[in-house]
Amino acid sequence: MDWSGARGARHKSVQVAIAESGDTAPRLVLPASGVWSRQGVLDWLAALDGDVLIGMDAGFGFAAVPGFEGPARALWADIDAVCAAEPDLGGHAYVDHRRDAFWLGAADGPRHLRAHLRATEAAYAASKLGQPTSNFVLLGAAQVGKATLSAMRLLHRLPHPVWPFDVVPDTGPLLVEIYAQAFARMGGVRGKIRDSATLDRVLAAHGSAAMPAGFDATFPDHVGDALVTAAGLRAIHAQPHWWAPAGLAVVAQTEGWTFGVA
Repeated sequence: MDWSGARGARHKSVQVAIAESGDTAPRLVLPASGVWSRQGVLDWLAALDGDVLIGMDAGFGFAAVPGFEGPARALWADIDAVCAAEPDLGGHAYVDHRRDAFWLGAADGPRHLRAHLRATEAAYAASKLGQPTSNFVLLGAAQVGKATLSAMRLLHRLPHPVWPFDVVPDTGPLLVEIYAQAFARMGGVRGKIRDSATLDRVLAAHGSAAMPAGFDATFPDHVGDALVTAAGLRAIHAQPHWWAPAGLAVVAQTEGWTFGVA
């Protein structure tokens, strides 16, 4: 899933894709309305059964700084309570609640003083594959903090286990945090994927068949992110090192980790 923290009740940037067992091309999943709401995604996820690995491109935790250093599940509950009146799992009210923690622009002082990275983001930056953005930074096209806040409201209400905060079940659905750019980089592409030729090249690198004839030649990057991450998760989910990155034990219950970073 590509996710969004934007205001509103329907979000074209929320995209869902499925890659089934085997090597068939991933496919998009759309609601009857054609555009997902966040609550609609939650309802759809809650109804899933069977062995499904669910990846969401949003942070599941914040860096362990004062006020955010406790168990992630307690933070999820707090965010959901503070934002209870906000529609469609919105998380904007929490920014006002903890205005001291987030960076929204120059008026908040030097950016680097609030741009804390989690251990998983520091590990990804050290890999030289990309430069992640702090979840505390809420300005600019790359900001992911508002999506993180709305994702945490979903996590608090979701009936399925979430890695690495819960024990990985032998069967049934499991949710993991993902970073779409990591799967694009694994496929040899830097930047967003918005055309079918590039998409097919990355899918091939993940052992997937190309998109079927008739698929759009160009599309929004959110569509490319959903399709590539679905294929990427299918390709790497059985490789054990992704489940046990160095440093995970220290932050498993607080910051969490991004599956696909090791």
